Amino acid sequence: MSEKIIEFDSVTKSFGGKKVLDELSFSVSRGEIFVILGPSGTGKSVTLKHAIGLVEPDSGEVRRAPVRFDYLFQSGALLAWKNVWENVALPLEETMRLDEKEIEKRVSAALEAVGLSDAAEKYPAEISGGMQKRAGLARAIVREAEVVLYDEPTSGLDPVTAANIARLIRDLNRKRGVTSVVVTHDVVMASKIASRIMLVSGGKAVACLTPEEFMQSTEPEVRAFIEASRGENI
Repeated sequence: MSEKIIEFDSVTKSFGGKKVLDELSFSVSRGEIFVILGPSGTGKSVTLKHAIGLVEPDSGEVRRAPVRFDYLFQSGALLAWKNVWENVALPLEETMRLDEKEIEKRVSAALEAVGLSDAAEKYPAEISGGMQKRAGLARAIVREAEVVLYDEPTSGLDPVTAANIARLIRDLNRKRGVTSVVVTHDVVMASKIASRIMLVSGGKAVACLTPEEFMQSTEPEVRAFIEASRGENI
């Protein structure tokens, strides 16, 4: 049986009296690309924050394997006063005792992995939104994390750039064995990169299926979400 990296056991969470997660249970195995889909406001990002420990449940339990996690924020969250190189190096300088040569090696490798070697000296305001997302991804992988959590990694991007980000997530999985948990609205991306897709609605897991099973599912909420994403119900 595959090692469980993350396990949610009947996790419930409310904010301001509104229940966001409602006894949510699922697990993510080592080496998976686990994609969480769902309409806005259904608890996807809150699930991700529980997974990394930024938020604690009101009831239930989240169990995490003792491995290195990193988190790619939706905005990329780059520091405006640091250039791309400095942004990517920051986690190494703040959390790891490495000499300058090792930091240079790791930052160079991370920037090369996301195709930003030529933009190392540029500042966030000087690069596109897609490049900012890639810089955020480089910063997320520079510590050689075993698990990376992605919050809407392709939101606001043009189709070509979104496809490039999806390809990077898949390549990190295949080449480095990185376990990924991806929150997104993008059904097409999910169907191409996921090991499994979980649809969340009303804070509950409606379905947790392989991409093939998900796209062919007759479950009403799954079909409604797929059709809405394609504009078929307009």
